[in-house]
Amino acid sequence: MNNQRCSTLFLKLKGRRGIIHCIYVVGFMDLFGVSMIIPLLSHHVKALGASPTVAGIVGSTYGILQLFSSTIVGSWSDVVGRRYSLLTSILLSACGYGLLGISTSITLFVLARIPVGLFKHSLSICRALLSDLVSESERPLVMGHFNAASSVGFILGPVVGGYLTEHEGGFYTSSFTCAAIFLINAGLVWLLPWSETITDRNATNCSNSASKRCHDKHCGKSVQNGSHANNHHSASPTETEAERRAAGKPGLRWREVSLLQPAWRQLTSISSRIHMVASSDMWDLFLVRLLMAVAIMLYYSNFSLAMEERFSMKPKMTGYLISYSSTLGALAGFLVGPVTQLYRNNMPALLLHSTMLTCLLIFLYAAAPSVWQVLLTSTFFAISTSIGRTCITDLELQRGGVHTSGTLIGAGQSVTAVGRVLAPLLSGLTQEISPCGPPSLGVVLALAAVGLLLVRIPKWDGRALAKTVKL
Repeated sequence: MNNQRCSTLFLKLKGRRGIIHCIYVVGFMDLFGVSMIIPLLSHHVKALGASPTVAGIVGSTYGILQLFSSTIVGSWSDVVGRRYSLLTSILLSACGYGLLGISTSITLFVLARIPVGLFKHSLSICRALLSDLVSESERPLVMGHFNAASSVGFILGPVVGGYLTEHEGGFYTSSFTCAAIFLINAGLVWLLPWSETITDRNATNCSNSASKRCHDKHCGKSVQNGSHANNHHSASPTETEAERRAAGKPGLRWREVSLLQPAWRQLTSISSRIHMVASSDMWDLFLVRLLMAVAIMLYYSNFSLAMEERFSMKPKMTGYLISYSSTLGALAGFLVGPVTQLYRNNMPALLLHSTMLTCLLIFLYAAAPSVWQVLLTSTFFAISTSIGRTCITDLELQRGGVHTSGTLIGAGQSVTAVGRVLAPLLSGLTQEISPCGPPSLGVVLALAAVGLLLVRIPKWDGRALAKTVKL
């Protein structure tokens, strides 16, 4: 009986790994298709006769829509389940890219960008789904692999897009190809075994030996349709998932609202989740995310121009350097798991150290006397930023709990979108002073993030210690 039970659990774990690998493929294809289009958008807008001002306004449409829709769509995925929300996101994005393929005027171009701006949150929902499927200790490793797979797609996409553009009607061909890739992604998501029960990795300790048993009471975590089961326990908004588990309480579970339920009920549940996250004591993490997002964007904002002015480097060589850094950033995703294990899952310490390293590397780039020092800083910068992004997402999920993982990840994307709005403005102002102005300001912002972490991390640890003493 025990052997049969363990065999069943093994098959469930194997099925879970298959789902995770499929999500990696979805992430790769998503950014592969998107990166085919991104470098071509500005050229296409110009070809349609738009002035630079109009082109800038049109280009900002996507970012503004993402800013307001990220948290809402993420929360909606918590409400109706990952399957329906992910399929909706992918299919509507496919429609947007399909419209882009027939955009022969500025009006059609703007209309095509609206569904993409509102619903292109498939990667965020995939991350939320991954957090549902794995334990807290496995999460950094899985998230790192997902980021690596997505980054590889982002690197390869422009190559294919550039090749297609060389032929007549290349932009339209690229747009339709991107739409087709999203439709394939939707088919892959639809075919995933959503009805299969997902067993927590930490809940089983099976062995072929008859002297060891698998305890049913530890095998209670299941995910149906990518959404948590119904449960009505309450918890403090600032109480983390780990603290609730340590207190012997089950994690907070929200009553799943079917996709067929009235819209008002879905909106009520979405607003309650967003309010819970907004009223929680997580402002420090979101502020660190914002400061580091702007600092990193300032590092890249005038990279090509600064390399040309400071070291007379040709654009071709600068392109090679950027590709080298991007490739390292993708590969760095595979380092997240080992580094996390080295830190024994002490994510606050890892975030602090990666932020300090990023700050130091931006400073070394701003003060670099030669191209070789820039090459050295780019090497470690790609690694530190990749680890930092995964780390801060994991901390947000730790403190907020996986019951609102979609809302939390969406809120994080909204914060990053604010950074995308601020970074170009700050970069333009500081470039008036010096080509090194943007990275210099980035150093200041990164130092502010380090100072904030030094002040707040002891309070996080103190809160956790107080909770343990209370128990």
